Amino acid sequence: MVKINGKELNVTDQTVAQYLTESGYDLKRVAVEINGDILPKSQYESTLFQDGDSIEIVSFVGGG
Repeated sequence: MVKINGKELNVTDQTVAQYLTESGYDLKRVAVEINGDILPKSQYESTLFQDGDSIEIVSFVGGG
């Protein structure tokens, strides 16, 4: 299991990009932290979630 924004999910062996796309996130407007480290966008396609990972996803919203 992987904890994403506080929720336990069974998404091990799924890439960050796959999860974000399937969950409706705009890849250009998010930041992803895995186990306390910011993941560069260039690694979204190649990084797999591992059992026990703790993930935080932050969406950026425009406005004024």
